[in-house]
Amino acid sequence: MDALLGDPGIRIVVCCGSGGVGKTTIAAALALRAAEEHGRRTVVLTIDPARRLAQSLGLTELDNTPRLVPGVKGRNGGELHAMMLDMKRTFDEVVATHTDPKRSAEIFANPFYQAMSSTFAGTQEYMAMEKLSQLRSRPGANWELIVVDTPPSRSALDFLDAPARLGRFLDGRMLRLLVAPARSGGRSVFNLVTASFGLFSKLVDKILGAQLITDVSGFVGALDSMFGGFRDRAEQTYRVLQAPETAFLVVASPEPDAIREADYFAGRLAKERMPFAGLVLNRVHGVAAPQLDGDVAAAVADGIAADNPVAADVLRIHAAVMARAEREQAVSRRFTEAHPRVPVAVVAAQPVDVHDIDGLREIGSALAVG
Repeated sequence: MDALLGDPGIRIVVCCGSGGVGKTTIAAALALRAAEEHGRRTVVLTIDPARRLAQSLGLTELDNTPRLVPGVKGRNGGELHAMMLDMKRTFDEVVATHTDPKRSAEIFANPFYQAMSSTFAGTQEYMAMEKLSQLRSRPGANWELIVVDTPPSRSALDFLDAPARLGRFLDGRMLRLLVAPARSGGRSVFNLVTASFGLFSKLVDKILGAQLITDVSGFVGALDSMFGGFRDRAEQTYRVLQAPETAFLVVASPEPDAIREADYFAGRLAKERMPFAGLVLNRVHGVAAPQLDGDVAAAVADGIAADNPVAADVLRIHAAVMARAEREQAVSRRFTEAHPRVPVAVVAAQPVDVHDIDGLREIGSALAVG
C-alpha cells in the first residue's frame, strides 16, 4: 500500500465496496498516510452523505470545497484536504461555467432543473465525476493525489454507470424531439405533427402533465448549448478512470455478503478495464493464542468449570473468537481463491470506532504492513 500511495504516477485512488465495511474510514486513512508519510498534497472526496469523514478528521463539517485538515504532520510539504460532494452545487457550477449569466439564471429557476439537480437517479454519481474532473484539472489546485470514497452500496459502481446513463438522457434525441421547440416559429414538435400524432401528444400530456412538459421544454431550451458537453465530459473522466494514473481499491469485511460484493466489483472492474490495485479486507478478527484449538479450549472449559469458573469463561471466549476467526478466513478464501493474483491488505478489527486523526494513523499503519 505504501508503494501505491508513494507512486507519483498514481494520482487517483478510488475506494469502492458495499455499505458498512468501513470504506470511508479506509479512504481517509489512505489519504492521511499519503500526506504524512509520502509528503503528497492530497484531497479526499467523499460521496457518502453520512458525516463520518468530517468527524474522524476533526472537522465540524465538510462541503463542496476542499478544507485543510488541521493536525496533519505532512513530510516535505504534504497536506491533507477533505470535502463532501454537494451534487446540486456542483451541477450549478457546471451550468455557470458553460453558460452566460442570463441563461444560468433561467436554468436555476426552472422547476425541472431544480428537481433533476437534487433528486434524479444518477445525478449524484454524474456530479461526482464532474467534481473529480475539476479536482484533477483545475488550474492552481495541483493535487498530487485524489482519494475518492464512493457511495455505500452495490450500486457504488453507479459511479461508473450512472454518468453515462444521465449523459445519454441529457443528450438524448428523444428528449429533444419530445420537448424542444421547433426551429420554425419556436413552436413545439407537438404543434407541428399531424392529427394522428395529436393523440400521442394528448396521451403524453395526460401521463406526464402539461406543466412538466413545459418545464422540461424550458430546461432543454435554456441548456441547449451544453447538451453535447455532458456526454463528452463523462467519457473523458471515464477514460481517466481507465488510465494508469488511477487505482481502484475494493474494501470489504470478512462477511459473506461483503465478499460477494467484492467479487462482483473485481469482475466488473476487470470487464471495464479499470486498474484494480487490490482488496482491503477490513475488520478482521484475530486471536491471542492461535496455537490453542478452539474445540480443545471449549472441552477444557467444560472440565474445569466447577473449580475454575473464571478460567473456564476465558477459554469459552477464546473458543468463540477462534470460531469467528476461522469462519472469517473461510469466507475470505472465496475471494482470494477466485482472484489469486489480487493483492490483499488486512486491517484488524479495532476495539473502538475510529473517530480522530490518531485512529486514522493506526489504520494507515496497518494498511502499510497488512
